[in-house]
Amino acid sequence: MNDDNRPKPIEKAGFSDGHALLVAVAAYPKVSPLPPAVINDAREVTAVLTSPAYCGYDPKNVTTLLDSEATLEAIRRELSALASRAKPDDTVMIFFSGHGARLGDPNGPESALMPVDCDPGDVSATVLLETELSSLLADIKAQRLVVFIDACHSGGAGSFKAVGNIAGLGFSEKSLDRLAQGTGRVLIASSRASETSLVLLGASNSLFTEHLVGALRGAARTHGDGLIRIFEIFNYVAEKVRGAAPGRQHPIFKASDLEDNFPVALDRGGAKGIAAHQNPAVSGGIWRELENILADLYPAGPLDQEIWARAGGDVSRLRLTGTGRASWFAAIQTLQRGGGGAHISQSALVQAALQDFPHHLALTQMSQRS
Repeated sequence: MNDDNRPKPIEKAGFSDGHALLVAVAAYPKVSPLPPAVINDAREVTAVLTSPAYCGYDPKNVTTLLDSEATLEAIRRELSALASRAKPDDTVMIFFSGHGARLGDPNGPESALMPVDCDPGDVSATVLLETELSSLLADIKAQRLVVFIDACHSGGAGSFKAVGNIAGLGFSEKSLDRLAQGTGRVLIASSRASETSLVLLGASNSLFTEHLVGALRGAARTHGDGLIRIFEIFNYVAEKVRGAAPGRQHPIFKASDLEDNFPVALDRGGAKGIAAHQNPAVSGGIWRELENILADLYPAGPLDQEIWARAGGDVSRLRLTGTGRASWFAAIQTLQRGGGGAHISQSALVQAALQDFPHHLALTQMSQRS
């Protein structure tokens, strides 16, 4: 292939035209609470979006509302703020994780997102109805807008059985179709309306968001020009979720007038870490290099995405205390001394990480050296 035909990597230090609103509610005071993973989901997406090593969003353009912050009034206010600051050529990402409900006639329900202050005794006045959400989205003039809705969790099953005007939990696909009306509008839901959005046993994130974050960290197959696009994100997430939960969860994609496969963020795959670790002799050798890379890719520590176990390690042999970075320091020290499990090695750890981040340059170089 002629080098001149290859996509040219971008040189931008940040994705300055990116804006995001992330909302997550788990501790509902008046309805069934959801797993803590719901809050972790929003925190992880916020972290990867605002990291200069990954997506490059300006932190001042990213707002996160968690639990008590995520009132109906606050969500309305922040959606209006997005409409005020996002220009037509900008990219806007909205992420909601929490309860969703289908209201009214079961044969033609209207969907709604449920803020932390929703009240089962006055549902229609205390939720964000589909019609209002559609209007708020229409006010956002950015021609590249993606909304991730993770509004059906097993922890909420049966919460509203006693409330007469609620037809069911979750978010209907017809509602997603209606919300996706408009040029450059994409709606991605974590599961079909008939399914639950899974949180696997012991996981710190929902299955859907675990792989969304993985895509944003560089695991998705991209053009190689330094940008990650909407189809690339969805294709990666859908494949990973369906593979992890066969027949149980199917992410869905809705768009009515999508003119191109638009970029959502920078595709840097830990670029800051790569630059810092180009010279192992300077950074303390290959062990120190590996420790820093893994701390960037798996910030919760060796339990994150079960990376240590997948590499053949035994987590019971580790001392996991303090921050994720501190746990990685201790784990790598243990591995250097021949501990951490009978089947784990430096090479196995690198190969396991490459399964999640196949385009990570520093890991690829390390695998070639080992």
